[in-house]
This record gives sequence, structure tokens and C-alpha cells, in this order.
Amino acid sequence: MGNPNACDILPWMSDAAILVEDLEKRFGEIPAVDGVTFEVTPGTVYGLLGPNGAGKTTTLRVLATILVPDAGRAEVFGHDVVREAEEVRRSIGLAGQNAAVDPNLTGMENLRMVGKLSQLAPSEIPRRSAELLERFDLIDAADRPVRTYSGGMRRRLDVAASLVANPPVLFLDEPTTGLDIQTRSELWEMLRELVAEGTTVLLTTQYLEEADRLSSRIAVIDHGRVIAEDTPTALKSSLGSTVIELTFVDESGSGRAADLLRGVEGAEPEREGTLVRMASAVGAHLLLEELKRLEAAGLEPAGISVHEPSLDDVFLRLTGHRAEEPSESGETAVAERVGG
Repeated sequence: MGNPNACDILPWMSDAAILVEDLEKRFGEIPAVDGVTFEVTPGTVYGLLGPNGAGKTTTLRVLATILVPDAGRAEVFGHDVVREAEEVRRSIGLAGQNAAVDPNLTGMENLRMVGKLSQLAPSEIPRRSAELLERFDLIDAADRPVRTYSGGMRRRLDVAASLVANPPVLFLDEPTTGLDIQTRSELWEMLRELVAEGTTVLLTTQYLEEADRLSSRIAVIDHGRVIAEDTPTALKSSLGSTVIELTFVDESGSGRAADLLRGVEGAEPEREGTLVRMASAVGAHLLLEELKRLEAAGLEPAGISVHEPSLDDVFLRLTGHRAEEPSESGETAVAERVGG
């Protein structure tokens, strides 16, 4: 028998495809996941956004039954990841950060091997393998050894392998790391098609654009904790309508400017090197007031940028650093011991 698909599960499932409550995972004295809570609606993409080491991968590995949590609970379609691990495994597909396919086998052989391991009916395996190779634009390379594939082709094959058993839930751990923009966009489109057909996707990423484009909701994770959770639009609008960035020739200038601008009503300047950033709901009016004050003090910005808030701005406001910068959480400290 094959694994249940989304249509098989939908009639009896709870409201949440994935439910996580107060989840904790420690490695020795180091908390890698520290009270994480969220839930995922069926047939959507839910993004776990944060830097390397923030706790995203550890959370996903608990959900995939690879790691056992120390506290809290997690369920996939109502099945507890500890007490009902086997049922959870039958409901999920997992594509980790590194391609898990065998480089010495062909693309077709890899997918057929996964079909056998997933206990698909022998008559179903060739059809399903060919279907996925066609879908992920790999049919012309089906009989080539995977070691001859490009990085993007290997990544697509890895995602295809996670779908052989037609799971209703797909876990993707930073699926586009190392891919070029075109290949990344192609994979995004394939994921949108899967979700349109009813698949639920839990996506970990440090790419802000990826989270923004794909996710219905996002949990921002840093140091093992969820520090914000909402739709991408709501997270961005929480900063106001405009982000103003002023660049100075040196950090002395940006430091003086930040001190001066703290006296402007509506301005909450944040300094990052030679850059001073402010988010505001009044936009142009605030910029004029800022420039007047700087001019009076004899400070002239070397550059000015005005744009709508992005997830990058949200992340900087919440954490004080960029999503691409490594976190100093326990997940980083123990990455090698648990496989990354």
C-alpha cells in the first residue's frame, strides 16, 4: 500500500495540518528550540524564517520524527510525532538542505528506489517515477547518472523523491540554498503548483524573498524562539508605509545623525555602520523634517533611499541583524553533532 495522499486525509483531519505547542529541544545545556508554537493550515505554505542556527532545522527534524523533543508537543494531521511516529512518517515527505539522492544511480533509478522503500505497489512505481521526472523537467535526464546533473537538477530530483509517495505534507529545509535565481524561481513555481493541488508545505529558509513570495504565513525565529508570526503583508505593514535609509561617509557621521534624528517626531532611527534606517507611517513628511535637521547641523547624507517595508526591514527591526547572518543559538553549536 502507498502512503495516504491529501485527498485521503482531508475528510477526517483537524483544522491544522501541523500543530506545534511550546516545543523545546536542548543539546546538553544549550537550547536549540525554546518554546516554539505555531500551526499550519492545510493546503498552504508556512515559512520558518531565520538565520542559520536559529532553530529552524531542529524544529523541522522534530516534526519529521528524526529528533525527539524535550518538552511541548507537535502533531501532523492529528498524529503525535512521538507517540505516533510511524503514522507521521506515512504522511510526510522531506527534502533536507543537501540532496539525498544517490549520485551513482540514474534519476529514474533513484525515484524507483524511493518508491520501493515507501512500499508503493510495484505496478505503481514506474508510472509515479516517470510522472515526477516529467513534472520536474528531468525526463530527458532520466537515464543519466545523477553525478552528471547540475546543482539545480539534483535539487529538483531531491524534491521529486520526497513526493514519490504522494504525501499530504512536504517539509523543505532551505530547498534553494546555492541555486541561481532562475533555478530558484523554477522551483518556486513547482511548489506553487503542488500547493494548488492541496499539498501542505513547511518551508525553512533564510531567504527573505523566498518567504515573502511563497508563504501564506511566516514565523520569524531567532535564538530558538518565535519572535513574530503573521502574514508577510501584516509583518511588513507593522513597520508603517515607508522605510527611509540615509547613508553617510563614515560611522561618525551616521552616529551623529542617529542622535539628531531621535528628536524628530515619528522617527526611530536604527544605525548599522554608516547607514541610518527609519520606518514611518508618514513617509515624505518625515524625510523632509530629517533633512532640515541634518542640514542645520551641517550633516549631509551621501545617499538617500526611500522604499516600502520589506521582510528584511522587519527582520532587522525584530532581531537587530540580517537573516543571512548566522545566529549564535544552540542549533549552530551542535550542528555537526546532529547533521547540520
